[in-house]
Amino acid sequence: MKLKFVNFTLIGLVCLSVCAFTVGGKKGHKPPMKYIDPKNMDFSVKPGDDFFEYADGNWVKNNPIPPKETRWGSFGMLNQENTDRLLGLLKEVSKTSHPKGSLQQRVGDLYASAMDTVSIEKLGYEPIKPELERIDKISDLSGVINEAVFERTHGEGDPLFRFGVGPDDKHPNKNVANLNQGGTTLPDRDNYLKTNPRNQKIQDAYKQYIITLFTLTGASDDAAAKNAATIFNIETALAKAQLSRVEMRDPHVTYNKFSVADFSKTTPHLNWLELMPQMKVAGQDTVLVGQPNFFKAEDALLASTPVDDWKVYLKWSILKSSAGSLSSPFVNANFAYSAALSGQKVQTPRNERMSRLVDGSLGELFGQLYVARYFTPAAKAYMVNLVNNLKITLGERIKNVTWMSDETKARALKKLAAFSVKIGYPDKWQTYAGLVIERNDYFGNLKRISEWRYNYQTSQINKPVDKKRWGMTPPTVNASYSPVNNGITFPAGILQFPFFDFGADDAVNYGGIGAVIGHEMTHGFDDEGRQYDADGTLRDWWTKDDADKFKQRADQVVAQYNAFTVLDTMHVNGKLTLGENLADLGGLNVAYAAFKKTKEGHSHKKIGGFTPDQRFFLSWAQVWRSSQRPEAAAQRILTDPHSPEQYRANAPVTNIDAWYAAFNVKPGDKMYKKPEDRIHVW
Repeated sequence: MKLKFVNFTLIGLVCLSVCAFTVGGKKGHKPPMKYIDPKNMDFSVKPGDDFFEYADGNWVKNNPIPPKETRWGSFGMLNQENTDRLLGLLKEVSKTSHPKGSLQQRVGDLYASAMDTVSIEKLGYEPIKPELERIDKISDLSGVINEAVFERTHGEGDPLFRFGVGPDDKHPNKNVANLNQGGTTLPDRDNYLKTNPRNQKIQDAYKQYIITLFTLTGASDDAAAKNAATIFNIETALAKAQLSRVEMRDPHVTYNKFSVADFSKTTPHLNWLELMPQMKVAGQDTVLVGQPNFFKAEDALLASTPVDDWKVYLKWSILKSSAGSLSSPFVNANFAYSAALSGQKVQTPRNERMSRLVDGSLGELFGQLYVARYFTPAAKAYMVNLVNNLKITLGERIKNVTWMSDETKARALKKLAAFSVKIGYPDKWQTYAGLVIERNDYFGNLKRISEWRYNYQTSQINKPVDKKRWGMTPPTVNASYSPVNNGITFPAGILQFPFFDFGADDAVNYGGIGAVIGHEMTHGFDDEGRQYDADGTLRDWWTKDDADKFKQRADQVVAQYNAFTVLDTMHVNGKLTLGENLADLGGLNVAYAAFKKTKEGHSHKKIGGFTPDQRFFLSWAQVWRSSQRPEAAAQRILTDPHSPEQYRANAPVTNIDAWYAAFNVKPGDKMYKKPEDRIHVW
């Protein structure tokens, strides 16, 4: 996952059914052979015909997707286990009182307020009535723009565009304000712009969602339907001005620095010289703009659209931001809309949703409770050693690639040596200073959290970038690479089976967490990451010839994944998924090379009937065991930079000679590729 962070969304899924394990601590309780359980495999399928089915087929058949899930597999099971742990901690910390302002008080009282459904139901939509009434008083375009800024700075909504503060890609030690396209609600611009039965179904569900929320706040059916049409028309116009996800993968396309005064000249109705101070951006004379043409189009739309239409749009910003936190009619409407997108059958239980909310809101407070209970120093030490092993191995592979010049290799090795590594949890915890949490004020808590986040973010302008900050919470089942920080992150949540277990043999651990580490490292040298140097600066450090050779290999990866389909007719977007696909291929290669340095890597001893090499590749495949609902699969093809799980399991191995040898894959097998056709990058 790349946090532009680029995210190695191991949103595939990870199964904990094979062994019992406490995070980073105790060994599994079952014999080692159970780390690769033959019961999960389908031996009627040849590994060379469909490795995913061979390794995971019976597991998928015997583990239907639970009604509350949109997909299910290794990751889903691991996420569920972590959720259960979080709920246990929340139950403990919320049942008693604690000193005001303490970690335990704020975590416990946020959860208690979120579970106080009696009070929440009594309030209905009272918490947002003042905001809706405020919008009614707007009389001109200036009022529309000021309201949009007010909503953003007071944690009420995020209309018109996206705003943030982060490192300047070409000066990565400096924080700068940045503006990006936004203002829409559906997951992707194509949901508005492309005509097909699936998009029509989504659009209908979205319009019904708008109608339902407006009628719940007192609008007539006719007025609500008119509002839905108004909102959809405005958002469609904004979608037309947006860049595609593939276009936004080019960091040079999205890096556009303006003086605030010059940018204001391009948007005559959006005077950024006045708006920036209102947005609490003080003393900043420049701004980064991801998509300048979007803002020009939005400015023209502001002028040409009636003020009354914008008032409807701004009310919608309040409604959609709040719906999941209001009384049950609003929550149920929110779920009905999301179910149309994802295919989810029943709503996730409230206690689970609220545990995730606490983790997402106070993650570095809640995370301290989590790591104290579930993460050990031994796990962190193991990971430090493993990362170093993989780092050395990647360095060796860079030195040995035949297509790269010595000049570019030297710069690549300098970048690798500069990688920073975060493991388990932050060395210095965020304190959320000044954030007040009240046990009897759920909606107020959420608003204060949003305001605190915004204020903290803007407070970082003109300050040096804190490269030790984390982008994920400790319980997160994920990992990431940040090109501007040139750093990789592995939260405690992912350091569990099937990625890692002290009781597992090296083949299992290297095929799991080793490949994850290699994946994140390779992100530093994928099609986006390679454009940032050792310091995290966006600049070209490649010779032209080496860049051309890299692109030739990357284009081969694009072509391989473009050939894969989902739901029979939808093709994987090889350009959208290129970074993750390169990271999968590179990560698995690096992990295998590192595994071969271990004692087991030199052995031919079988465990559970499988050789060490077979166990390595089977461990990789079982990370991706999963199934998903058709709606979720279709939406992910459109929006997810990660390929579907079966192709993450299958595609990389077809380019690795050792996999062919391990499973005796021969010409005539469906996955067989001639040696000269196998793709070699890192």
